[in-house]
Amino acid sequence: MSTAASAANDAVTPRPIAVAADDLSVRYPSRTSGERFEAVKGVTFTIPEGEILAVIGESGSGKSTLAKAVAGLAGSGGSNPIISGGALSVLGMSVRTMTPRKRNRLSLRVGYVPQDSGADLDPRLTVGENVAEPIFSRDRHFNQLEAGIAVATVIDAVRLPLTTMNKYPHELSRGQRQRVAIARALILEPTLLVADDPTAGIDVTVRGTVLEIIHDLHKDRAFSALIVSHTMSEVRKFSDRVAIMHRGVIVGMGGVDDVLESPNHEYVQGLAKAIEDLKATDSVRVG
Repeated sequence: MSTAASAANDAVTPRPIAVAADDLSVRYPSRTSGERFEAVKGVTFTIPEGEILAVIGESGSGKSTLAKAVAGLAGSGGSNPIISGGALSVLGMSVRTMTPRKRNRLSLRVGYVPQDSGADLDPRLTVGENVAEPIFSRDRHFNQLEAGIAVATVIDAVRLPLTTMNKYPHELSRGQRQRVAIARALILEPTLLVADDPTAGIDVTVRGTVLEIIHDLHKDRAFSALIVSHTMSEVRKFSDRVAIMHRGVIVGMGGVDDVLESPNHEYVQGLAKAIEDLKATDSVRVG
C-alpha cells in the first residue's frame, strides 16, 4: 500500500471508544416505594480514546450524576447512583453488570476528581502521602523510592513546587489543594480522567491555571476524559466537543461553535443568546 493510501486509510479509521452510553438512565436509591427520581434520562453519547468531552448545564441538570456513572461508581452502594435503564460501557467494561472485582479493576484505570475534591484530602497526611495513597492502596509493599519519584513527577506536572509534598492540606490555598487532588487522580496514569467541575469554588484568577494544567496533561499523556464545567468560556480552553445537559437529558452535542450556532433546543438557544449579549456588552466596554 502506498504512503498516500495508508494516510487516507488512517484518516477514515475511527478511533476505539473509551466510553459509550446508550439510552442511559441513572437514578438515586429511594427509601420509599413511591416515585423514584431519575437524574439522567436516556442519554446517548460516546467518547473516543484520547478525546475530552466537556459536559455543561445548570445546577440539577444531571451532569455530576453522569460523571459518577462514567467514573464507575454507579451501583457501588452508599449514596452513589444506580443505572436504571440503558447501557454504559467504560474502557470496554459494562458498568451496569459490573461485579465488585471488576469495579476494582476499572478503578485502577479511571482517575476521578469529585467536585471540590481538594477539600476531601486527608488532613492527617502530607500532600505527598495524599497523592501516593492510591499506589499503596493497590500494593502496600510498593517500593517507597519509586512511589516518591512518581509523586514528585505528578506534583511537578500540576505546577506545584516539590516542597509542597511535605506540607499538609491546610497549609495550601484552595486552588493548590485542587491541583493536589488532580495529581492524586493521575498518580496511577489512568486511561480515563473524570473531573466534576474542577474549578468550582476556586478564585477566578486561578481557574485558568487549573484548566491549562488539565489541557497540558492531556497533550502529554493522551488520556480520554469527561470534564464537567459550568461555562462555555472554560470549555473552549480544554475541549472541542461539548454535551449540554438540561433536566437530565442532553439537549446539545457537538463542536462548541456548531452547537451554539445551530441550537436545536430552547435552553441552548437561551445559552447562545446570553453569550452573544455578553460579547456585545464587552464590545461596548472596550469601545
